[in-house]
Amino acid sequence: MRKLLNTLYITSELTYVSLDNENIVVKKESEVLARVPFVNIENIVCFNYLGCSPALMGKCASKNIPLNFVTPSGKYLASVTGTIKGNVVLRQKQFDSTRLDSVCLELSKNTIVAKFHNCRVMLAKFIKNHNDNNYDSIKQTADLISNNIEKVNLCNNVDEIRGIEGETARMYFRTFGQMIRKDGFIFNGRSKRPPLDNVNALLSFCYTLLTLEIKSALETVGLDPYVGFMHTDRAGRPALALDLVEELRAFAVDNFVINIVNLGQVNTKDFYEKEGGAVLFTDEGRRKILKLWEDRKKDTIKHKIINEKLQIGLVPYVQAQLFAKYLRGDMEQYCPFIWS
Repeated sequence: MRKLLNTLYITSELTYVSLDNENIVVKKESEVLARVPFVNIENIVCFNYLGCSPALMGKCASKNIPLNFVTPSGKYLASVTGTIKGNVVLRQKQFDSTRLDSVCLELSKNTIVAKFHNCRVMLAKFIKNHNDNNYDSIKQTADLISNNIEKVNLCNNVDEIRGIEGETARMYFRTFGQMIRKDGFIFNGRSKRPPLDNVNALLSFCYTLLTLEIKSALETVGLDPYVGFMHTDRAGRPALALDLVEELRAFAVDNFVINIVNLGQVNTKDFYEKEGGAVLFTDEGRRKILKLWEDRKKDTIKHKIINEKLQIGLVPYVQAQLFAKYLRGDMEQYCPFIWS
């Protein structure tokens, strides 16, 4: 199994990144802010506006190191990657399988049922850990999610599942704000493009980080992250990565965001509002959140499917391997991540 990514994050918006022999150089105007040896770097995520030099892009492609471009608010833009690893037989099985309605329906059911289960677990854990208030509405949302699990299992096509998933997400996010217990952090519903409050900025940013990690995990086992079973294929859209994000949203992002807000690990000074209402991170705020994200990936959990303890950061790699095993016929069905 591949080790956790040694990821370089370029967080300052007004920097330019270039290559100098075997070093990655980060500049702001003519000032060199950092010089990082290329050795051991396995992934680069750029939040800067000015981009990277062609030499660095070519070096990353030749070394098969993903170079990802993301807006300062966390919206994924594009990636520069080298040769896809893995054998053509596995990718052919992926392409053939995702053309079959029956396979897409089965995979969508498994994934969305797991997503709903994990959302319900997060709500239950919050109620258990915060018994100082009456959270009847959160309990009601958990019950409705349970009912929708049964509805998903009875669906006859993927469009029906998408409809139930959308309805459940709206209901879930109507409740989400009640779990925010820190002054200055208000959440009245999901807003994405752009995020209109601090909590939405955190959610969008962390969903992007999770998507990038799942995309990299899929590539390491030889799968094409752009060919999915539930999210529709679109040029530049990592549909399979987005499919697998669904099962991990509550565990990897939603719970993380609630904890760092409620524990005071981020504060209102880490954000600023642009003209028009979009909420973004300050440079210091972005660095703080990335450190918290990387630290959390080092925590360990017991993975129910493989029955082993592992670091949270390795979960996307386990899921990518399980998906590859399913496609090869080594498993009867894909087993999504289940939180307990």
